[in-house]
Amino acid sequence: MFIRIAGQILRTGCRNRPLSGAVATKTWERSNSFIVFSRSLSYHLQRTPRNSIPSRIAVREFHATEVRDAVKSFLLADVGEGITECEVVQWFVEPGNQVSEFDKICEVQSDKASVEITSRYTGTVKKLHYKVGDMARVGLPIADIELEGEEGVGLTEVEEADPELGRDASPIEPLPASLDQDKVVEDVLTVKKLTEVVTVKKANLLTLATPAVRRLAREHQVDLQLIKGSGKAGRVLKEDVTTFVRMGSDKGIAEPTLFTSIPPQAMTDTLSPLTKIQSSMFKAMTKSLAIPHFGYSDEYILDPVFAFRDSLNAEISRHKDKYAFSKITFMPIFIKSFSMALEEFPILNSSVVIVDENETIIGGSEDAIRSKADVGRVRLWYKSEHNVGIAMDTPNGLIVPNIKSVQRKSIFEIAGELHRLLDLGKRNAIPVSDFKDGTITLSNVGIIGGTYLNPVVVSGEVCISAVGRIQRVPRFEMIEEQGRLVEKIVGKRIARVSFSADHRVIYGATIARFSQSWKNLLENPLVLAARLK
Repeated sequence: MFIRIAGQILRTGCRNRPLSGAVATKTWERSNSFIVFSRSLSYHLQRTPRNSIPSRIAVREFHATEVRDAVKSFLLADVGEGITECEVVQWFVEPGNQVSEFDKICEVQSDKASVEITSRYTGTVKKLHYKVGDMARVGLPIADIELEGEEGVGLTEVEEADPELGRDASPIEPLPASLDQDKVVEDVLTVKKLTEVVTVKKANLLTLATPAVRRLAREHQVDLQLIKGSGKAGRVLKEDVTTFVRMGSDKGIAEPTLFTSIPPQAMTDTLSPLTKIQSSMFKAMTKSLAIPHFGYSDEYILDPVFAFRDSLNAEISRHKDKYAFSKITFMPIFIKSFSMALEEFPILNSSVVIVDENETIIGGSEDAIRSKADVGRVRLWYKSEHNVGIAMDTPNGLIVPNIKSVQRKSIFEIAGELHRLLDLGKRNAIPVSDFKDGTITLSNVGIIGGTYLNPVVVSGEVCISAVGRIQRVPRFEMIEEQGRLVEKIVGKRIARVSFSADHRVIYGATIARFSQSWKNLLENPLVLAARLK
């Protein structure tokens, strides 16, 4: 019967009804003749009465019972202390993809860092529970994975049938003349063209980029597929988009065809949700508002630090194989001397907490304010480790990771840690552990600009310092000439250093003395070198 039907189809020119979009989408890559043939065969089998099938052949369908628990729900694990939800930044898989254990599933962005989630199973992705940009809850499913080898089986089997079947078989009904091969092929080609367009858009969505970068690309009507990403695994950064736009403007390059059909829109006011980093800043700074700030500022002469840094860079150039960086900046020197001065003023490396009747810490400073706790339960928690937080400007916003145990590290070791954090920060890949347990914060915003600064104390700490831009300015200095001191105007490289402290527990005099100690180390590098451990 099968052979007779197939022969009839081939003799009539493979005419059939037009293919539906769903069928055509799956089969357009095959040859047109095969598509038409298979669809026509299906059409005939459906139109043929069951008792008309010859006695030698019968069609029986059966479905095996599916193995219980074949589909596993993949839960979002805890990605960091206290984090309950994360934003889905991108998916590395889609339904139908095969995955193995430890393959990347998705990337999520928490309040503190970006984390890549890997699979715990081997099998087929059946469902994604979130879209890009959605907030995924810790402990709830993010994807369903059908385990390999446990899929239910659905088959159609051809077997021997009862000899009585098919005695009254009717002849094969001719195909409708109006359904010809040309029409079917035309429909297949149409679906193919539409699929190609969708594939381009889908490829654009699979480009590694954060939501903020995608928004920037849409604003400039740029196809992300045309941009070579400089981030991790080819991730497209904001700088890549702006550079691409600038180069296109300079060279008169036409904008990508995919976006040229979008009509220009009039500029209007828009509402934009906060990014994850902005949301984290909003929460942290709202807590910081409860802290009464005390401000202090002083001027540091940094000419001696320039000479000290040049000596360190000369050492690095002589032993290039020992270091992961080619030169040292001022920041490692600032951080180390900051920690050395901190040893004389341990109260600045403390935290305000509240305790219960057993002297067990039960909350921080903001908890004491919120609950109006008795001041008798407030304590100062002196930290033994100098975990200095470094305010960093990254493509995704302001972050404050910290360098652990600065008091036990050399300037070169601090430079290596700083180099690591800066590199990871550009790729939004700093581990959550680098954000934990900070004790005091130092900002070097002066490398961007600004002279007088007003930093905000981070909740959980009692002090923060910020170094302004280094400038060459005229200053009066007593210079010896012919055996006597003469007042002269000389050029000095200076930076204005600002402090903010929790005035509930820190006196203004404490900050002033700490500043003088730090200033003495920077203006006298020989003293700094002599005190290095």
